Amino acid sequence: MTEEREGGTGRERPSSAADRRGRRSGPAPSGDGKGRATAVRDGRPAKVSLFGRLARFLREVVAELRKVIWPTRNQLVTYTIVVLVFVSFMVALVWLLDFVFAQGVLFLFGT
Repeated sequence: MTEEREGGTGRERPSSAADRRGRRSGPAPSGDGKGRATAVRDGRPAKVSLFGRLARFLREVVAELRKVIWPTRNQLVTYTIVVLVFVSFMVALVWLLDFVFAQGVLFLFGT
């Protein structure tokens, strides 16, 4: 700690962020429980019934749906048109490739 003092309170001002959080740079005191395995907790919650779990699931679904930013009508129409044009293009492309490969197989192996 530094020799600086806080505004007249008589306490030393911490010199680092670790000191401000209450951490020390030296070894940990022996009585704080560090270095031991975590004890098993006996206060585990009891198993919840099927209906309780289902109700919790539905509450969480509704909470998540409230977070969704729903598109406006104009955005929805725009997105729908984009999807339909893209799907139409892909159908035409697949049909064209199928036709070309079918003609190639017929030319190669004959009828």
